[in-house]
Parts: sequence; structure tokens; C-alpha cells
Amino acid sequence: MPIINSAQSVVLLVLTVAAFALTAYSFDDALRRPAAAFEYAGKKTKTFWSILLGVALALAFVSIGGQVGLLVILSVVASGVYLADVRPAVKTYGGGPSRGPYGGY
Repeated sequence: MPIINSAQSVVLLVLTVAAFALTAYSFDDALRRPAAAFEYAGKKTKTFWSILLGVALALAFVSIGGQVGLLVILSVVASGVYLADVRPAVKTYGGGPSRGPYGGY
């Protein structure tokens, strides 16, 4: 039984760290986008998404090493909605990594 418990602990740790990384990526992306892009795309404001993803990031951080509970699920859902719906809409209006004439730098 100790082997199974340690394997489960490793899997839970990997899942919570992956949730944290996903949320951190979403939060960073939202901060890099211009505020006007959210309005042009017809989405909620940049402030709304920054606060929501910031709280989700804090919840994911607190959950690292613990159980995959409701807090982790909520942070992944918030990040998933941002990445699947909001990011593609605001991406067309600029922001993100610097782009030069020959690609990113």
C-alpha cells in the first residue's frame, strides 16, 4: 500500500502543478494584452479578467501539493474559459510578445 499512496501523491502533485502552470500562463497572457482589445472583442474588461485569473492563480498556488479539490477545478475552469474564448478574440487586436519585421524577438 505505501507504493500506491506514494504514486497517488506524485500524480496529485503533478496535476496541481500543471493547474498552477496553466493558470499562470493565462494570467500572464491577460496582462500582456492591451485593455482596448478586450472592449473591441466584446469581452469583459481587462480588469475583470486580470482579477479573476489572479484569484484563480492564488487558489491554484495554495492547492499545490494538496488534494485536487474544488479550488483547483475552479482555477482550471477560469483559465480554460480565458484560453478557449477570450484569448482568441483579443489576440487579433495585438499585444502579447513583441513582434518584429522578421518574427518575434
